[in-house]
Amino acid sequence: MGIWVKLPCYSGLVLLFLFLELLLEAQARKVRYSVPEETDEGFVVGNIAKDLGLQPQELSEQGVRIVSRGRTQLFALNPRSSGSLVTAGRIDREELCAQSERCLVSFNILVGDKMKLFPVEVEIIDINDNTPQFQLEEVKFKMNEITTPGTRIPLPFGQDLDVGVNSLQSYQLSSNPHFSLDVQRGADGPQQPEMVLQSPLDREEAAVHHLLLTAYDGGNPVHSGTLCIRVQVVDANDNPPAFTQAQYHISVPENVPLGTRLLIVKATDPDEGANGEVTYSFHNIDQKVAQIFQLDSYTGEISNTEPLDFEEYKIYPMEIQAQDGAGLMSRTKVLIKVLDINDNAPEVTITSVTTAVPENFPPETVIALISVHDQDSGDNGHTICSIPGNLPFKLEKLVDNYYRLVTERTLDRELTSRYNITVTATDQGTPTLSTEMHILLQVTDINDNPPAFTQDSYSTYISENNPRGSSIFSVTAHDTDSDENARVTYSLAEDTIQGAPLSSYVSINSDTGVLYALQSFDYEQFQDLQMRVTAHDSGNPSLSSNVSLSIFLLDQNDNAPEILYPTLPTDSSTGLELAPRSAEPGYLVTKVVAVDRDSGQNAWLSYRLLKASEPGLFAVGLHTGEVRTARALLDRDALKQSLVVAVQDHGQPPLSATVTLTVAVADSIPDVLADLSSLESPANLSDTSLTLYLVVAVAAVSCVFLAFVILLLALRLRRWHTSRLLQASGGGLAGLPASHVVGVDGVQAFLQTYSHEVSLTADSGKSHLIFPQPNYADTLISHESCNKNDFLSAPQSLLEDKKKTFPQVNFL
Repeated sequence: MGIWVKLPCYSGLVLLFLFLELLLEAQARKVRYSVPEETDEGFVVGNIAKDLGLQPQELSEQGVRIVSRGRTQLFALNPRSSGSLVTAGRIDREELCAQSERCLVSFNILVGDKMKLFPVEVEIIDINDNTPQFQLEEVKFKMNEITTPGTRIPLPFGQDLDVGVNSLQSYQLSSNPHFSLDVQRGADGPQQPEMVLQSPLDREEAAVHHLLLTAYDGGNPVHSGTLCIRVQVVDANDNPPAFTQAQYHISVPENVPLGTRLLIVKATDPDEGANGEVTYSFHNIDQKVAQIFQLDSYTGEISNTEPLDFEEYKIYPMEIQAQDGAGLMSRTKVLIKVLDINDNAPEVTITSVTTAVPENFPPETVIALISVHDQDSGDNGHTICSIPGNLPFKLEKLVDNYYRLVTERTLDRELTSRYNITVTATDQGTPTLSTEMHILLQVTDINDNPPAFTQDSYSTYISENNPRGSSIFSVTAHDTDSDENARVTYSLAEDTIQGAPLSSYVSINSDTGVLYALQSFDYEQFQDLQMRVTAHDSGNPSLSSNVSLSIFLLDQNDNAPEILYPTLPTDSSTGLELAPRSAEPGYLVTKVVAVDRDSGQNAWLSYRLLKASEPGLFAVGLHTGEVRTARALLDRDALKQSLVVAVQDHGQPPLSATVTLTVAVADSIPDVLADLSSLESPANLSDTSLTLYLVVAVAAVSCVFLAFVILLLALRLRRWHTSRLLQASGGGLAGLPASHVVGVDGVQAFLQTYSHEVSLTADSGKSHLIFPQPNYADTLISHESCNKNDFLSAPQSLLEDKKKTFPQVNFL
């Protein structure tokens, strides 16, 4: 019969499948088999594949296997024999289950692919593989011939390890006219066979009677065990042994050493000879008790062969039988009371426990319920439970040695996140014994701590011109909370730098706290960045903290020196510096002034003469930039000297700039002006007059020898005339004061011009003599006065003096 269910949606179909699966599992039954014990290995117990609904080959394909716990594997799967369950070895039922009525072996069959367990029970069927046995092979009795008929003699009982019908079922005594067998069956105990005297004995007729007691089980075939009974008839003995006490009592501590003489029983017999000789033996004593104590059959001394245990037996009862030589017997009871000593430590049991509590739990929160028990008695069993006093917990005693462990105050996970609570139970015995139990308690976190930076503020130094995107610093904040409450993210507070948002200069990795530069910084633009970094945790609600960060820029040598003087003329003319031929060594010709926009040693400048048309004639001051004559000028020195001065800073790597100076050497200004015509730039010549100039050049070369001879004669005459002119005009030039200039942007460069410094320019049509504007000592020159577009003009008085001395020169 089919069941049709109309489901409105896919979820209804899923529920139907789940319901059917639960229904099928509910109908699953345990697979039960039975197998007789002592079968050989490989005995087929049952067809497990068929009972599980599997094919034999599926046992190996689907990974079907037996899972059991705590027992040796007794069974195995054999897929070759049609998927059968077979025995893995010989099974001894008595070894597995002793004398239990039923012996069941349970295990599970695991189907690997389906991950399902099928319970299996195998009942081990007892077979009659044990025979009834007696502890002794033979017992001997002595009976007086005057023993009264009806006297009962207890006989040892047999034991059979089998169960049910295979166990011991009956006793049979061999036929004898004087004795019969009577079996007493107790309520729960085994059958007690007794031999009953039926008729008086006559020693003269038979001095010894041999009987055979046979015990039978109910198996098929029936097994039996025998006990030989030897009854010796002795002559008349009218006095049986008599114990000195009807019952013996003794108390001994349970820790008495082995072999200690505990008690001596004494029975006397007034008869003489063998009739008065008494021997002692245990009678109807528990087998385990008989293993603990030893009785000397001649002295009646009782000693222990194994340790006594108060917790197992508080009193050891036993019955002692005294028998004289004629076979008369008497019995007495012995009670050995064991005194407790403190040999058991308290037992601590955690009934219920909480392994984790939040740190904000209030005081009096119950952590665990503890029970304490001591098997000893009296003070030895009286216990006290305690915990260390430095913990935020306390023990509250309940009834029946129960305690509960509660919190004494609010816990703080950041102070202690885990507690190992040692519960100590101590008894009151002597000596005291104690037991420790450990309770591990985890304190779970709540978000009660904001992130904390490792420093109150941070500062760092980076070089300018840093690469974009490079990491420049890292901040770290730690949160003493845990998990999400301790996960820290970083951000920058909104701010501006020179009108631009801070986020356009730097960014921060929200997870690592690493700051990155978004731009290449320029020390000449700004020297530091100030910002605030915020750290947030991920708790709910989120907590945060701030810290200030200062980033200082370090200058790099990224600016080359800038030469302020001499400045190049704006009309494409060439500026000249004048040096008279009469100048002595050390004569100041001019001074190179330069500045550097960098700072520190990157702005420290040094000057050197890079190139000179006449080596050794001029020298440049290393730190001042002053160009001076290194020796006296000679007649052979050229009229025009070209110098290349290099200005270099002290950065790494150093940067430099060069300037070319033209120094005119002449005895008089007219000599200079005569030579200026040769300085005209070839670029001013037109292409149309190129041929004319070539012809003139050829003619000049042809006449050079003649001109050279004439020039030598003229120079000799002019030298004498020039020296006279310089002596007349030297006093006016030497009276002009020098001036000093302080450089730009904090770099001090000293510019000193002298009254005798003159700049000569040659343009296309005219020659001009330009004197720089004089500057007086300790006078600062502004940056605008050093621009390349401005020329320094000579003072009016100097111009008029020059006009008088050189009337043929056009002074500007």
